[in-house]
Amino acid sequence: MSDELHQYGKSDTLPSHEVTEGPDRAPHRAMFRAMGYDDADFSSPMVGIANPSADITPCNVHLDTVAESAIEGVEAESGMAIEFGTITISDAISMGTEGMKASLISREMIADSVELVAFGERMDALVTVAGCDKNLPGMMMAAIRTDLPSVFLYGGSIMPGEHDGREVTVQNVFEGVGSVASGDMSEEELDALERDACPGAGSCGGMFTANTMASISEAIGLAPLGSASAPAESDQRRSVAARAGKLALDAVQDDRTPSSILTKSSFENAIAVQVATGGSTNAVLHLLAMAAEAGIDLTLADFDAISRRTPKIANLQPGGTKKMKDLHDVGGVPIVIRRLHAAGLIDGEAMTITGRTIAEELDVLDLPEDSAIDAPFLRPVDDPFTAEGAIKILRGNLAPDGAVLKATGSDAFEHEGPARVFETEEDAMAYVQDGAIESGDVIVVRNEGPQGGPGMREMLGVTAAVVGQGHEDDVALLTDGRFSGATRGPMIGHVAPEAFVGGPIGVLEDGDTISIDIEARQLDVALSEKTIEERRATMDAPTPNYTGGVLAKYGAAFDSAANGAVTNPAIKKE
Repeated sequence: MSDELHQYGKSDTLPSHEVTEGPDRAPHRAMFRAMGYDDADFSSPMVGIANPSADITPCNVHLDTVAESAIEGVEAESGMAIEFGTITISDAISMGTEGMKASLISREMIADSVELVAFGERMDALVTVAGCDKNLPGMMMAAIRTDLPSVFLYGGSIMPGEHDGREVTVQNVFEGVGSVASGDMSEEELDALERDACPGAGSCGGMFTANTMASISEAIGLAPLGSASAPAESDQRRSVAARAGKLALDAVQDDRTPSSILTKSSFENAIAVQVATGGSTNAVLHLLAMAAEAGIDLTLADFDAISRRTPKIANLQPGGTKKMKDLHDVGGVPIVIRRLHAAGLIDGEAMTITGRTIAEELDVLDLPEDSAIDAPFLRPVDDPFTAEGAIKILRGNLAPDGAVLKATGSDAFEHEGPARVFETEEDAMAYVQDGAIESGDVIVVRNEGPQGGPGMREMLGVTAAVVGQGHEDDVALLTDGRFSGATRGPMIGHVAPEAFVGGPIGVLEDGDTISIDIEARQLDVALSEKTIEERRATMDAPTPNYTGGVLAKYGAAFDSAANGAVTNPAIKKE
């Protein structure tokens, strides 16, 4: 750090100067002294450690240890580390319940709460720690919104479980529920699988939402390259955390803020990594929200254009069988970035939190040579699993503003079948579990959008039950809600406009013929525009599911999924 930042009477350009310097701040310093801070701390930059540690999910149960290492990194550079907490929701535990409506709201609340603490306590910098799915975008949105020097710190993913000689994750358990319903698995076997799937702390192990967003944090520049893949309960994870604390002080010295890092190229790099690794559809929602916070114009069309030109080169769960640990063992996310960069699919001049560009970071990292990597699940760009990336943006008379699908099968997939319409996820799940689904069905779950739900519940319970019953390729699901990163099969979410605001999905009736064409990016119902309008005219105006409390407040504030489902009034689109 510079002498200016270490001397008593530090630079008055730092926000913390307002609460630590001068005779009139003696009461403020007295409060700090009660917590063990001293004169040396007051003369140093104040680094907030935002920590959502909680005992409600294995993703976050270990984050106190991760945050402690980050604090040690700050203090090693003579910084003033101040840890504070924020909330988390366990997506996996709330999945399939009414409680899942809180998940997306938690993204907004995390961003809001970190912003409030950083603003109210006059922080100079942030280390934003994250575990479960919505922690990651919420923390990055907070960093972007405050525009303080900030380092993103992932808590790491869980190790795979072992069951009957094979590696398993919670995805296998969700799909096992469907297998029990169809008679292909006994309840005793499911019980044994349940006990083996999650062996310890860390976020879900496949390329699900948490690991997708962690990979994106590297590609977009808010976390150092190589920081995403180390397992949660490893010495490497502690080292990553300590480095994050040190980097925060370095970023203060150079005034390295999100606005000085993030460009349109940063987001395009993030999308390239998402689609090349078969990442979660949730990343579409989150990247749109992050770009809106940064004042960068990003649309669904950008995702589709990048996915069309970027091949899928990694075959990880849910489409494949390998986990984040497997990617870590061969070099981590930088190996993917290096291959995409060499092929001209990544902008190497994009800046990162280290003060170096992506290309410069690749040069200084100690990575194995491509020729030494023996990993069938990770292919060269010129020999990909599919010629296009995994994310597809569909449009048509059912989704005028777009819908999102992650292809885990053939890009040439086409499907036509009758709609089976449900107003809630619970009704759809009962239909599936009763064994009523038939080959060709298109299950429609509506009124689960950002405003209608509210909160866009993830439907892993339903989609996994469909796949678990052997219908991965011949039954589709369509919703204005969301899907888990662990979802696979022809499942189309984020349908916009949503039913609650008059979207065409709201006029569907049982038996309407729905057609899906991934290659053509089409999603249509065999109804004329006149019929759609006539049905819409006879519909009653929707009423909110909640009239008070946090769900009502955030539900009324949500924007369209096509714009990232943001609630910050300054970034909503007309």
